[in-house]
Amino acid sequence: MALDIRRFIQRFVEEAADHLPRLRAGVSALEQGEADKERINELFRSAHTLKGSSRMLKLAPITAVAHSTEELLSAFRDGSQTPSPASISLLYEATDALADFVSQLAQGAAPEALADADPALCQALEAAASNTAVEVVAEPIPDQPDTESPTTPERLPPTVQAVVASDNEPTEKTTSATLALSDTVRVRMDRLDDVIRLMGEVLSGHHHLHSLVEQAQGLERSLETSLPDEHRGTLHAFSREFKDSVLSHDALMSDLHERALQMRMLPLSVVFDPLAQMARELAHSLGKRVNCRVRGSEIELDRQLIDRLSDPLIHLLRNALDHGLETPEQRQAAGKSPKGLLVIEAWQDGSWVVVEMRDDGAGIHLEAVRQKALAKQLLTEEQLLALSEQETLELIFLPGFSTKTMITDFSGRGVGMDVVKRTMMDELSGDIQLASDPGKGTRFTLRLPLSLAMMRVLLVKSGQTILGVTAPHVAELVECPTENFIDAAGQPTLILRNEFVPVVNLAELLELPSSPTPPTNVLLLVVHQRQQKLALIVDALVDERDMVIKPLPEHLRYLPLVSGMVSQGRNALVSLLHVPALLERAKRHAHPVMSGAEPTDKQHRVLVVDDSLNTREIEKDVLEAWGYQVTLAENGRDGLNKALAETFDAVLTDVEMPVMDGFALTARLRENDLYRHKPIIIITSREKEADRQRGMEVGADAYIVKGSFDQNNLVETLKALLG
Repeated sequence: MALDIRRFIQRFVEEAADHLPRLRAGVSALEQGEADKERINELFRSAHTLKGSSRMLKLAPITAVAHSTEELLSAFRDGSQTPSPASISLLYEATDALADFVSQLAQGAAPEALADADPALCQALEAAASNTAVEVVAEPIPDQPDTESPTTPERLPPTVQAVVASDNEPTEKTTSATLALSDTVRVRMDRLDDVIRLMGEVLSGHHHLHSLVEQAQGLERSLETSLPDEHRGTLHAFSREFKDSVLSHDALMSDLHERALQMRMLPLSVVFDPLAQMARELAHSLGKRVNCRVRGSEIELDRQLIDRLSDPLIHLLRNALDHGLETPEQRQAAGKSPKGLLVIEAWQDGSWVVVEMRDDGAGIHLEAVRQKALAKQLLTEEQLLALSEQETLELIFLPGFSTKTMITDFSGRGVGMDVVKRTMMDELSGDIQLASDPGKGTRFTLRLPLSLAMMRVLLVKSGQTILGVTAPHVAELVECPTENFIDAAGQPTLILRNEFVPVVNLAELLELPSSPTPPTNVLLLVVHQRQQKLALIVDALVDERDMVIKPLPEHLRYLPLVSGMVSQGRNALVSLLHVPALLERAKRHAHPVMSGAEPTDKQHRVLVVDDSLNTREIEKDVLEAWGYQVTLAENGRDGLNKALAETFDAVLTDVEMPVMDGFALTARLRENDLYRHKPIIIITSREKEADRQRGMEVGADAYIVKGSFDQNNLVETLKALLG
């Protein structure tokens, strides 16, 4: 079925209206001498997105100008050219040309009615990128007809772009359309956002009434014996009626706010519908064939999320078709169908929506990723050796990373995957997971909340400060004595269900005033992002409920540890902690120097195998503090592959791991001549004697239970086994 391009012009206009101001602001910053790397990256991504989106809609003039603009910004990005007055002037002209095309589309112009891109401008942009002199004579832009609105569409908010025409005198066409849709009302998004914001304020204020109810009941109890009987009855009746009134309005207030949010919900079909056609057209241009299946497009998300989800999905689509799927000839040679399969699927998981994009292509080749990381000088060889398979895969999310050997219009410039990760984790409070099986395909799984307007929030007290954490990032609350902590490379650590979890005082991490004498029993808020966990010492749990998330004001958006604000009580704002940034800060938190550590004379190489990221990192810290060179593996198969690819002096392994457990790994290593007599130590939470016996039977030299883990014992055991 032919794609009705006009259906998607409105969304393109809205998207362009978001990127054009960024381009203008970025070019202006370059003119002022602010040519920092991140600024150029943002400019490049905006031009790249406009190019890709316009190509899908066959907006050839916009594609041509955006592509030439991208060429020049790419030269700035890789350092082959530096911004000059002449090149900045060209960027201004290109931005104006793009804005003019978008304005015409917003005014109702058909795509085929757009004039061709100015060849002289495009040639000049590409010449500037390659430092080739070209004389450019810019044609004057004709005056707009007097009938046009004095406010140009690109200066309006993105969601108003497509309704510019309806704000002017209605034509016969728009009038008939209005009559046909008489049961609908077009509401500007900024007005709807205001309604939702005000509803959130009302809901927050209503919650404050609960504390007043408690105060009223406390007052009634305190005056119960001192008041005369008639006054006591009056006070009791007032207190009861006050409480009943507040409780009766709870459900009504929540329902009203939920209905307000539903007005901003849209089905994923808004994003999914064009993707299948885009996939076929892009595959055809690449000389490939694809069958694209879309499922779950009826799932609804907040419009805020829908708008921001479009770019990541387009980037993933291009990545799957250009990097993942093979040509028909390559697929047949590999015993596959000549037509590739791309599945885009969504489903709801509690308060989350999961969007998955998977293909049956070649998968991601780890060695190619490693070689590209070395070539780009993103990591050293030693750092690469220490990475697990999953960590190596995720190098593709680094800015500027691409395994493509040739730069094309579609991919290979290193743009896209870093945008996907940053958008998902920072802007959408979500997560992205990557899985790949060489020769069988790749899968990207995106998890995001139903709405960013309201989320479950835990409020905790740290010192004299109240802080919030969104519930999706909270693993659990644990109360335990400090004597349960172990010392791992100078880092207090809690053993929690077969996993080492670092413990940090939240007040110290944020450099807030804290109690000088820590209690013997502490409350731990365990937060997580994907596989990484951190136990934060807090003083108290203040509250837990659904709360309205307020975005940070413009002048506070530079704060990396704060993702938003929530209201508590009357006129009190609480900062929401941005957990991914908090975990990064904890990583950089300096470990105290280990007392008594005497590095080994010879630097032995040790392989650590554990499916817990925290446990791997903590064992690595302990061993490196004693002078060992450590390589990490995330499961038994990964450990076996690394052990056979290189030679290690000793292996430390967990038991309970996916793919291949520690017992099987130990048995396989003992079958190999290289590891027949090398020390193998099992570190696990299994305390049963039967498990210990099995560990010895498969060939382990030592069996250490995590519950009684002691770093000195581990090091002494390793020293004794290595001789």
